[in-house]
Order: sequence, then C-alpha cells, then structure tokens
Amino acid sequence: MDRLVNTVRPYAWGSTTAIPELLGTTPTGEPQAEMWMGAHPGAPSRTERGPLNEVIDADPVRELGAPTVDKFGPHLPFLLKLLAAGAPLSLQVHPDLAQAKAGFAAEEAAGVPIDAPRRNYKDANHKPELICALTPFTGLCGFRDPAEAADTLAALGVDSLKPYVDLLHAHPEEAALREVLTALLTADHEEMAHTVAEAAHASARLGGAHAPYAFLAHHHPSDPGVIAAMLLNPVQLQPGEALFLGAGVPHAYLDGLGVEIMANSDNVLRCGLTPKHVDVPELLRVVRFEPTEPGVLRPEASESGEEVYDTPIDEFRLSRFVRAEGATSSDVTAATPQILLAVAGRPTAGEVTLAAGESVFVPAGEKTELSGTGTVFRATVVA
Repeated sequence: MDRLVNTVRPYAWGSTTAIPELLGTTPTGEPQAEMWMGAHPGAPSRTERGPLNEVIDADPVRELGAPTVDKFGPHLPFLLKLLAAGAPLSLQVHPDLAQAKAGFAAEEAAGVPIDAPRRNYKDANHKPELICALTPFTGLCGFRDPAEAADTLAALGVDSLKPYVDLLHAHPEEAALREVLTALLTADHEEMAHTVAEAAHASARLGGAHAPYAFLAHHHPSDPGVIAAMLLNPVQLQPGEALFLGAGVPHAYLDGLGVEIMANSDNVLRCGLTPKHVDVPELLRVVRFEPTEPGVLRPEASESGEEVYDTPIDEFRLSRFVRAEGATSSDVTAATPQILLAVAGRPTAGEVTLAAGESVFVPAGEKTELSGTGTVFRATVVA
C-alpha cells in the first residue's frame, strides 16, 4: 500500500482552523478548505512511487483490479476529501451522466478553453456526492415545499418579495419553483441588491430559522442566492450523520468539517452565493424542480464492525470502522481499490500506523487488516 501525501486547497470559504486541528498542525491563518485524496489530475495524492494518477496510469489493472477497470475505465472512479467550511460554499447543482457527456462535448466542439471562467463542464462525468459530518455540520439541500418557502419569504415583510410569495402558491409546484428561481437569477441587479439588503436586515431581526440567511448575506451581500437559499431545506448533521446529493439537487454547505466522497468529476453549475460564472439557461436545464425531503443517512453496522453509508450509485462506497481498545483486527482486503483515512486515534492499516488526517491507497487485492484504536473511513467502489 502507499502512504498518501495530500494537497490542501486554500479556497476562500475554508475554515482557518478545522483541518489543522484534525491534523494536529499549527494554523497558518489562511483558509484550508479541502484536502484531496485520490488521483484527480487537479491535485493528485503523492506517493513514494509518484503521483497517484501516474501510478494508476502505468498499470490500471494492477492498481484498480480488472472488475473496476471493466466497469469504470482505467481511472480511480472516486475522489475523497476532508471538507472544512468556515463560510458558505456556492449554491450549486451537478449534472447527471448524460447531461455531463453532452455538455462537455458541446463545449469542446465550441472551443471553450477548459480553464475558461465561463466553462461549465470540465469533464464528461457526473458528480454524485456524499458528505459525512465529523463536527456539527450545516447546509442546504433540495427544494422545500413551495408553501413553506412562501411562508419563509413572507415573514420577512419585504414588499419586493411579495410577487415571489404569490408565485410560490401557484400550481403545479415544479412550475412555481422554476418560475421563482428564474425570476431571482434574471432580476435587475440593483433592485435585487436592495431586496437582499432588506431581507438580510429582517432575517437578522427575526433570528431563529431566519438567522442563516443573515449569515449568507454577510458573506454575499446583494447576491440573489441569498433569496434562492430560502427555497431550500436547511439541514443540520450531527457527527457520524451523512447526506447524499444526486444529480440536479440544489445544495450548499454552510459550516462544519466532514469527510466528502464523490465521483471523480469537477462539474458544477452555480446558482448563487458566488462571484463566479452563473449560466442561467444551462442551470435551469439541469436543476430538478421538485420538492424533496433531505434524507439524513446513518451508517448501517455489519457483524464485521464496518458501518456502511448506503447510496444508490457504484462509483463510490463509503464506510467507517470505529475501533475500541482491544478490538480484534478487521480484514478489509478487497478486489477493488481503496483509500483508508484515519480521523481519530492511531489505527494501523497493514504495517502503516496512521495519525488523524493521514491516509493510504490500497491497490486491488492487496491483503490488508485494520488494527489498533481509532476511527477509519474506508472509500472504495462497487464493481
């Protein structure tokens, strides 16, 4: 197996303390938003054999196993991260596989540079994802019932929001949500800035369930995403709880530290809470305008002690082992590639002892046991 040296991405929304506290390092004062573990070419993990993507490229069947290569191709199908939000991430959605393939092909044919700010599709893959909380974690996920969203807007007492309130009471619900989001994202910028300022003031005054919107406006004044966020379900995860996000579901993370796993893609369509490009027509094509209840996942324990987070896709499978002192070793040998990440204690994977925040890549078929005490997340695929 390979001990991984991982890159920390300094995105502006990152916490300055959460990842250093987990790693036991001194904060630099700069945001540390995500630590990437995997073979994504944007920031591949490094090993003694070289960058992990190059190691896999040199012998995909040896590293990934024939079943994984046959099903997903000669690349690691997932990307594992530590994510530490100290400020809101952009309000966003991800395309499904067909949309990603078509969008990528269209932008390639149009000659849009891969690093262009207006580029929507960086690859031809979808990006389902799962976030598992290590600390209390807050976010927004999926459209709430339009009548509930209307009540949230109406409670602010802002006159310029009344037309949106009326639209949210219209039927069918999907059409009402589409019309309101479209109107928000295409409204006159100056008028929307004034509306957001009034809504932020009212949210701060009301507090309670409205407090998060004042928090959003503090970080993103004048952004229509502040109002769009009121259309979504607020979610609070406790440590060990997780949230799965499929294609077309609008979401944003607001605060907290978690383990995130996703299909190996960088395709994001933004709705707001960002200075980056918002492609409204393409966004509206991808968003699923249907009210949903965010399903909070809790791990299902097996006799082996492995606790699995059940998701409906095959590109990744996330589980954890919470190992108490004196526990017998756990055989985690698999015919698929794995990344093992310690988040507490000093467990041992094979012959490698891991401190919190340290990880290893285990090639397919390599005999591996977990021993010692601590908590280990296991990322692999269903092949």
